[in-house]
Order: sequence, then structure tokens, then C-alpha cells
Amino acid sequence: MLWFVGLGISGLEGASANAIQVLKKADMVYFENFTSPIGRTELSKIKKLVRGKMTIAPRWMVEDGKAILLLAKKKNVVLLAYGDPYVATTHLELRTRAEKDKIKTKTIHAASAITSLIGECGLHHYKIGRPVTIMRELPSLSTVYYTIYENMVKGNHSLLILEFDNSSNFFLNPKDALSSLLETENGQRRNVIDQSTFAIVASRIGSKSQKIISGKLSSLVKVDFGKPPHTIIIPGKLHFTEHDAIKIFSKCFDEPFDNSSKIQKISDQMLSKYVPKARKALEEVTKMLKDDPSLKPVIENAQLYIDDSEKFQRDGQEELAVLSIGYAEGLMDALRLSKGIDPWAQSL
Repeated sequence: MLWFVGLGISGLEGASANAIQVLKKADMVYFENFTSPIGRTELSKIKKLVRGKMTIAPRWMVEDGKAILLLAKKKNVVLLAYGDPYVATTHLELRTRAEKDKIKTKTIHAASAITSLIGECGLHHYKIGRPVTIMRELPSLSTVYYTIYENMVKGNHSLLILEFDNSSNFFLNPKDALSSLLETENGQRRNVIDQSTFAIVASRIGSKSQKIISGKLSSLVKVDFGKPPHTIIIPGKLHFTEHDAIKIFSKCFDEPFDNSSKIQKISDQMLSKYVPKARKALEEVTKMLKDDPSLKPVIENAQLYIDDSEKFQRDGQEELAVLSIGYAEGLMDALRLSKGIDPWAQSL
């Protein structure tokens, strides 16, 4: 038997009675230590509860899984994790392998810091977009940046999980994560993150020292957030109840506001540049070729494609809008190549 047991967000004191009983009866408890740091006091309490039948399981042991599965074929084994056991994809993969190997599995779910902090910050769960992890290496920030961008386009909030490496006792500091995002903006330039962006930093959720601090990035980069773990939330469009809750539930340095209001879709950014450029080029083409009646249908079609592009954009059909402006440009490029003119020179 292989049990997947969640410890919850408050340690052993907050564990369910069922979880306590399962831990007491286990032949072996593997306590994974790579999804959240384990305090010495908490570790001591759990060791005492399971009468010493416990092994600290680093990431490689759970990912490999062979020793855990081999023992679970004969004994009553528990994989213990902070929060809910299935927040980590590694645990899901281990359960899949166990079931394929005819090892019976059972689960005891518990609150997860990832899900709990949303309500603790005063936000609505259904408005959380795709979560993403911020790593210490700067090149990886482009994925984080575009995840925030995509969430904001939809008006959703972005949940940013900070890198944690128990083997080296490393936990990414929120100030370093925010500074890296600002540096990434300098390279990407889509107006996703700047000093005025409103963010929330949730620290040690579920513990007695829980702290939630919010404000503009210019305010947050000056704060000492204390010991880990920390999670950052970049809000999208705020409901008025979320706005009010943030001010009450957190230490709020600045008035909460809608970060998504300044965001433009990539297609809109393209069209705002290409449509005026195409109109200017079409004016030049018309002037240059006005004496050739045979080219009038080509010019008229280019005009219609530009008009269609603007109509599609107004109707929210961005893909068709981009295609239409591309067709217009294609017609004018064909005239440029066949007639030896350059209408684009005046439109740059």
C-alpha cells in the first residue's frame, strides 16, 4: 500500500485525525523535502509521531521512485508532503507508476499554500491564470514574463512561485525576483512590468509568522520580507471586492489597481503599427501609379484589405485583422517589385 498524505499548511498541528492515524500505523514514511522547507522543530515532531520510521526523501529519490515502490509492494508506506500531495507533478507520476505496478494507493488531501494564499490575499480563485515558477537564472524569465502577459490580456492574476532548492538551502528572495522581472522588461518592452506595477507578496502562509504585503514594485523592492517561503501575485483585473480585501488583508503601501488596463495584445500592438504604415504606403502607390488604369483593381483591393483589417480589429477578430493587413502589404509589395517603386520609404 502506498499512501499520499498531505500535511497541510500549518504543520502537524493542522493535520487531520485521519492523517495522524495513517502516519502512526505506517511501516515507513518518506517525507519529501523539495517542495517546501522543513523546520527542525516540525521534523522532530513528525519523527516522534511515526516512532522513527521515517526517511527524508530528496527530489531524486521521489523522481526515481524505485525504492519507494519496491517497499510499498510489501509494506504500508506513506509519502508525506507539505500542503496537498498532488500539487507536485512528481507525486502524480509516482502514483501513476504505482497503479500500473498493481500497488494499491490511497490519498489524504490537505490545504495547499498555493491555493490557500489566494483567499488569504483576498483574491477570487476563478481569476487565477496559469501559475509559473521564477528561477534564479535570468534567461528563464522570458517564459515568466510572457505568462504574466498572457494572463493579463485575459484580465487574470499571475501566481509566481519562487525557486526553492533544499539541498543548497536556497530560496529566491522576492526582491531579487521582482528586480529580475524589471530587467526582463527592458529587453522585451511590451509594457508588462514596470516600477508602478501593483503586486502582492505572501510569506509563510499558514504559519504563525504569516505576512502579506502589497504595493507598487517601487515600494516592494525596499521591503525585507523575512524568512521563506514566499509567493508573488501580479493581479490582473480586480473586482471591487478584491480591491477592498487587499487593503484589509495585507499591509498595503499603495492603492490597488488594475494592472491589465495598460496591456495591449500582441496583435493590437502589431496593427497599431502596420495599419497606419500600410495606409501611408497606399497613398504613395496611388500617386505613383494613378496614370495606369490597369492597376486600379489592385490598388482598390489593397484599400479593401486595409479597411477589412480595421473592421476585424474592432470586432475582436485579431487573427483575421493581421491576415488582412498582410494581404494589403503583399499587394503593394507586388507592385513595388513589378513596377520598380518603393512606397514604403515614405511610410517608415
